Amino acid sequence: MATQIDESELVAVVEIGVAGLVRRTDATADHLVKVLKSAAAGDGAVPPDLLGRLLNQVGQLQRQVLGPRGLTFSGLAEREVLVLRLVADGLDTEEIAQKLSYSQRTVKNVLHDVTSRLHLRNRSHAVAYALKHGLI
Repeated sequence: MATQIDESELVAVVEIGVAGLVRRTDATADHLVKVLKSAAAGDGAVPPDLLGRLLNQVGQLQRQVLGPRGLTFSGLAEREVLVLRLVADGLDTEEIAQKLSYSQRTVKNVLHDVTSRLHLRNRSHAVAYALKHGLI
């Protein structure tokens, strides 16, 4: 609950784990219970006028910071997502390399980087992890 919510700090508020925002002027008992239940269920609650601003800030972060570095919010680079999708489709290393115009070594390196960074056992585990977490 906040007396004033500064829109420039919305992303920072989300980064620290806040799942619901309520303006003090909107803090009736019923509204607080609703927001707390939403947060407990894993849903978020943000005043509608701030939601658009938050989405705009997230989009700017993607375009200005992550995108130029080849990253996404999922933590996977675009080419990592492409490779994992093709592995999920059942393609082997050679087929993936041909389809993406990569060398087989590049495909193997991409898969190795993903499995190492995410502490996964193999390419099957990487695909399962990516699917489970909605990354691909």
